[in-house]
Amino acid sequence: MPFLARHQLESMGFRYLGREVKLSDKASIYNASAIAIGDFSRIDDYCVLSAGSGGISIGRNVHIAVYCSLIGAERIELQDFSGLSSRVSIYSSNDDYSGNSMTNPTVPSDYTHVTSLPVILQRHAIVGSGTIILPGVNINKGAAIAALSLIKRDCEAFGIYSGIPAKRIGTRSDGLMDQEARYLQSEKKR
Repeated sequence: MPFLARHQLESMGFRYLGREVKLSDKASIYNASAIAIGDFSRIDDYCVLSAGSGGISIGRNVHIAVYCSLIGAERIELQDFSGLSSRVSIYSSNDDYSGNSMTNPTVPSDYTHVTSLPVILQRHAIVGSGTIILPGVNINKGAAIAALSLIKRDCEAFGIYSGIPAKRIGTRSDGLMDQEARYLQSEKKR
């Protein structure tokens, strides 16, 4: 997969751009000035990052796989070492589907009722393919989300979640925290 060169990334005007960032030349970026990308993070083909006024913050060593979308007016934050498998959609804004308001961005806001709330994926959160994450969700440290899940509520640290809507089905080991410490220590030696 071809990634943009550093000078191409810098010309896009990101709020922050870390070291050795890899961004596919086939990804779509909107409002780059509201997007921060940390060291060693990678965004693959056909991803859409559309930052609203809350911005998008991507930590270090974050992977966003093919066909993911991060969209909405509020903040979307992917903390260090978190990851999205292919076709994950994160929404920090959502239309009112009750029928009491009109929907879609072509209608003036006086006639719609859009909910916008931040979405946070904490360190080492991992999200399986095809999952949808709705506004206002906090996926706590180390939580794992199974493929094809719908996340409407917060997920506890190191919990394993699956389903529509997702429910906790297990507990993930926190051994990866030791691996993180070893990795960061080895990086200091370089």
